Amino acid sequence: MTAQNWASLIVSIVAIASAFVGAIRWLVKHYLNELKPNSGSSLRDSVDRLERQVEEIYRILIVRNNS
Repeated sequence: MTAQNWASLIVSIVAIASAFVGAIRWLVKHYLNELKPNSGSSLRDSVDRLERQVEEIYRILIVRNNS
């Protein structure tokens, strides 16, 4: 292989690796963003709402069992 072939191979590998790293960074940023509350539409907000509802159900059950 000539020096030009080696250079083009190295540039190709670096370009593919950069694209892969960029895609991984975008995915991580996107998924981590879902775990932050944002006033209603994130996964974190849904989990918080479900936790509140389950706690309310527990309170109702405790009151009924104590009566």
